[in-house]
Amino acid sequence: MTFQQAQVYQAGRFVQADCSVGDVSEICPPAGCLIFPGFVDVHVHLREPGFSYKETIASGTAAAGRAGYAALCTMPNLNPVPDSLPHLEEQLAVIRRDARVRVYPYGALTVGERGEQLSDLAALARQVIAFSDDGRGVQDEETMRAAMRQAHALGKIVAAHCEDNSLLRGGYIHDGVYAKAHGHRGICSESEWRPIERDLRLAEETGCAYHVCHVSCRESVELIRQAKRRGVDVTCETAPHYLLLDENDLQEDGRFKMNPPLRSASDREALLRGVCDGTIDMIATDHAPHSAEEKSRGLAGSAMGVVGLETAFPVLYTYLVREGKLTLERLIECMSVAPRRRFGIPDDGDIVVFDPHRAYTVDPAQFLSKGKSTPFAGARVFGRCILNQVGGKIVWQDSMTGN
Repeated sequence: MTFQQAQVYQAGRFVQADCSVGDVSEICPPAGCLIFPGFVDVHVHLREPGFSYKETIASGTAAAGRAGYAALCTMPNLNPVPDSLPHLEEQLAVIRRDARVRVYPYGALTVGERGEQLSDLAALARQVIAFSDDGRGVQDEETMRAAMRQAHALGKIVAAHCEDNSLLRGGYIHDGVYAKAHGHRGICSESEWRPIERDLRLAEETGCAYHVCHVSCRESVELIRQAKRRGVDVTCETAPHYLLLDENDLQEDGRFKMNPPLRSASDREALLRGVCDGTIDMIATDHAPHSAEEKSRGLAGSAMGVVGLETAFPVLYTYLVREGKLTLERLIECMSVAPRRRFGIPDDGDIVVFDPHRAYTVDPAQFLSKGKSTPFAGARVFGRCILNQVGGKIVWQDSMTGN
């Protein structure tokens, strides 16, 4: 297959070239397509085993393949929680059977993700990408210190959901102007940045490789920036919705409810600066599908979490790259290169082809994910994945007929 005048990502930049990618003669992409290594999302919830009514390995990886992802790292808030080899094996069996892209499971940091007793980290280490209790913050400092020491000895990353439960006070959206104006209970930013501050100190003490999940506020960005300057082994992620939306975009609809919440405009601006200057290493989706009923109860009553795999690149490309706020090279670094580098995920024949000129409207009814709740529903975007090849195998090929 020859791509006339395609833009190909090579050595950190895009260059115009005529090139062939695999033996796929039946598809003839238009000129100006983008070719780069497939995306890696280090923070997704595939919900299986235990919650397959929300998502399955099959549906989640089908959505990922269509969206240009080569690999997913799936979080451990499952049933059973992967806190032992027998529990992990239940998940691995489904991955082996149903996954359409590479799937790397996280192991739970503590038994049952309860934050009390450490999981059998040594037994899990060879089978998991990293350790996390995502969905719950480890409240006890000594437990986190012990976890970091053991993870460091095993050569594994600790990826932390940073949330101080004592500061939540029943909140469910950002403790800002919208919450006060509409009578909602707010989540303060300190509930995020205070645990990050603690964990950065512990990572510096133990030498553990530390990764901060879903950063959402300006204080967190600055703490991580300072820690990097000190030489702490820390990376972090944010998500598309935190870069593009803030509390001014909130509606009384469950599709705007996630944890951490959409914060202030100044927080959003600080996150974008952090992406541009390299403080924020990568962009993950925190893809968190729920049933339609669970997301139908407004801001107060809906489950926390939105889906993100099938909108991530189009919304970021449309509203950041096309508007000159972020370079395309930096976006690919954040979505493909940096996640592979940090988590040791190989690039083995992973090639994705996007048509950046194709415009369409985000329609959740067309998602392959079982989850349909997204704050970007109805957005007009550019960028359609027309080919995704993972490990030399085509996992998605667009019909080119699109809307």
